[in-house]
Amino acid sequence: MSVDPMAYEAQFFGFTPQTCMLRVYIAFQDYLFEVTQAVEQVILKKLDGIPGCEISPVQIRKCTEKFLGFMKGRFDSLFGKMEQLFLQLVLRIPPNVLLPEDKAQETHPCGEKEFQLLQREIEELQERYKTEARAQQALLAELEEQKIVQAKLRRTLALFDELENAGRDQGTSDFRESLAFLVQNSRKLQNIRDSVEREGKRLKVS
Repeated sequence: MSVDPMAYEAQFFGFTPQTCMLRVYIAFQDYLFEVTQAVEQVILKKLDGIPGCEISPVQIRKCTEKFLGFMKGRFDSLFGKMEQLFLQLVLRIPPNVLLPEDKAQETHPCGEKEFQLLQREIEELQERYKTEARAQQALLAELEEQKIVQAKLRRTLALFDELENAGRDQGTSDFRESLAFLVQNSRKLQNIRDSVEREGKRLKVS
């Protein structure tokens, strides 16, 4: 098999010429094996109809394998020449022929320096894309954090609404008055708790 990758031909055919020739080779090998087996079966049936035949099936199998090896060797020799002809004259695109998608190279030829500049520009664009992708990920993470903060803010505002409603129930409509009322009640409850704790300690001591 040829070691030339023939990439331009693969672009046109959709497969490498070497792959095509390999499939032809394998197909012929399979066909040769099937035909040899069929011939062997016919010979064995013919021998069964001959009375007193001294040729055994084992001998037939040895002859079949020998014939198969001979045919395979001949085909390998011929196939090597056929492969060279096909790869050079049939499956090869001439060097002066451009595929339709490459016709732009005729009007806009690209030299080695220009090609290097294009390569560098592609690398820069790839790096810029990666940077923008990372920035987008950071923005998405920040957006998730903002959603969490907004949820906490909603809960806080809901709590303030509950405090204001509680103040209205107590006869205070101003939020500051409601908050002062709650603080005052909280202090009263704390004083009662302290008194209970002191009384409990006194009773334990007595």
